[in-house]
Amino acid sequence: MTSVLYDVPGPKARRMSLVASVIGALIILGGVIGAIVILSSQGIFNASRWEVFVNESAKDVWTQLGLGLLATLQAAGVAAVIAFPLGVALCLLRISLIPWIRIPTQVVLEFLRGMPVVLMILFVLLVFATSPFVAVVSGLVLYNAAIFAEILRAGIQSLPKGQREAGLAIGLRSFQSRMSIEFPQAIRRMLPSLVAQLVVLLKDTSLGYIVAYEELLRKVKLISDLEPSLLFSAFFVGAAIYILINLSVSRLAIWIERRGSRKAAGGMASAIKTVDLQVNAAGTDKK
Repeated sequence: MTSVLYDVPGPKARRMSLVASVIGALIILGGVIGAIVILSSQGIFNASRWEVFVNESAKDVWTQLGLGLLATLQAAGVAAVIAFPLGVALCLLRISLIPWIRIPTQVVLEFLRGMPVVLMILFVLLVFATSPFVAVVSGLVLYNAAIFAEILRAGIQSLPKGQREAGLAIGLRSFQSRMSIEFPQAIRRMLPSLVAQLVVLLKDTSLGYIVAYEELLRKVKLISDLEPSLLFSAFFVGAAIYILINLSVSRLAIWIERRGSRKAAGGMASAIKTVDLQVNAAGTDKK
């Protein structure tokens, strides 16, 4: 039995794959054990390095981490709310049929995609003398709007041409077809990429450390500065918080995608049922 793209592996290939998987797992396990042994020899797991999170001063430490997390979510939320509509607008300009609109937009998008986020943050801060929050949000908006625009453009280009032709055929204008027919499908189709970019946006808020924006990473650094021995434990807790947030965002996106898929499937089933009833009714009338 074969697949469209490759032959189904036989017994020998499956056996080799199993052996390779076991060897790979053993290598990874050995690396993890080795890292734990090295860290343990350096006293990383001593209770004195972790008691700051559970002793009398733990309340102040967790308060600082909470303030840093709030600042991170605030910058990421504001940047995402601004960047996505701006990305939609840039996408519309990028796919315009008018050359003097499409070509300059393409140049701008390539420039924004090629510029490091930290340089844009520093540029906004130094040239416009803004606050660190405004500089961080501005840099994130400029970069992620360009990425969102390209993701949406790829989603629209992946749609069958009949979608747009059908919209124009029923009397919709070009802009109405884009917004009513193409963009909803493109967003649903590219939702995994959009969510992945949102996770990147959230992580890029850590670049605010460069401009003294007191987000989560800077708070972690301030805690570790209290005592050099807290460096590993503080950054470990900070990394765990970042991972939990990103996993939460990913799970939320999966839930939204499944909910949308169920609604679409229900709508399709209802439409098919309605058509069948109409066909049956027409056949009865003819009889």
